Amino acid sequence: MASPVPARPGDEIGQIDTPALVVDLDALEANIAAMAASTAAAGIALRPHGKTHKSVAIAKRQLAAGAAGLCCQKVSEAEALLPSGVADMLVSNHVVGTAKLQRLAALAAQVRTTTLTSDADHARLLSAAAAAAGVTFEILIEADAGDARMGLLDGSLLPDLALAVSDLPGLKLRGLQVYNGPFQHLRPQAARAQAAETAAARARAAREALLERGLCCDLLTGGGTGTFAEDIYAGVLNELQPGSYVFMDTDYGRNLDREGAPYRPFRQSLFVLTRVLRVPAPGVAYVDAGVKALNLDCGMPDVHEWPNLAYVRASDEQGRVEGEVLELGEELFLVPSHCDPTVNQYDWMVAVRGGRVEEVWPVDARGCVL
Repeated sequence: MASPVPARPGDEIGQIDTPALVVDLDALEANIAAMAASTAAAGIALRPHGKTHKSVAIAKRQLAAGAAGLCCQKVSEAEALLPSGVADMLVSNHVVGTAKLQRLAALAAQVRTTTLTSDADHARLLSAAAAAAGVTFEILIEADAGDARMGLLDGSLLPDLALAVSDLPGLKLRGLQVYNGPFQHLRPQAARAQAAETAAARARAAREALLERGLCCDLLTGGGTGTFAEDIYAGVLNELQPGSYVFMDTDYGRNLDREGAPYRPFRQSLFVLTRVLRVPAPGVAYVDAGVKALNLDCGMPDVHEWPNLAYVRASDEQGRVEGEVLELGEELFLVPSHCDPTVNQYDWMVAVRGGRVEEVWPVDARGCVL
């Protein structure tokens, strides 16, 4: 059951029930436009990652700005975002399990559907599911980007795997994914640039290995919010799949630019609005956003526009802030440390502009872990 709607269009900020997930529409729209302009200027397709926002309303805005399609990490996320009108969906994960494969096949009956593999046994599972449903899965072979995660580590195995995919019924080889997830959060810009070049070199070699055997590599996708500029400069990927750029968070804020200043190519648009519950002493207050309202895997949130106020501790339902004298009932905007899982903790997203609520959106893919 969804939680109560925390606000209505036309409400002022003070009327929003808390804790609430709030999106600054001006900042969100500026971020969508900026990434679209950067990729378009470079002649690279943009496929934003829906795992960040889980929102049909935001996906519609990204597609309207020129996105070639969407990424989702889970089949259920892809299903939830279909009402956006997306026609080209990448489930950028390795789908295993009878029920999920059947749902992936149902997705492929509705829109162009691409997914990943990195071994022949898994490719055969995909083939069996596609053939049984009479659909085609387009396939990207996931090659290691240097982060030793899900990608194929031994590049010498790539051509044979690609040949196997090409020969299996129900599968169509589309190209390669070379995604460098941990590299997005390397702090010095020079380190991110080097990581992007490493991923680009691996992607280039993998593409050449396919082309030498006469195999398809129409799509070469990867990259993210932390390395998008470096990925563009490397000039190998023909599609980027950033997600967090729409919102940003404190963890991305710890990255540095070329001058050593905080990394700020996009505006902070996502906040958790919280309200003061108690002021037991001057400079100490408790707010109504705790662990259940915030994801803390990347640390504590920042308090927006209060440089001398720190969120220092969280219990399940409450948080402790220190450093300034606050009043009972006062509202604070918290900047999440990790935007994606924070969004997943809410049923609703309150979109504000100029101090008023303009829209309230459901978090359509909340809890979509299947």
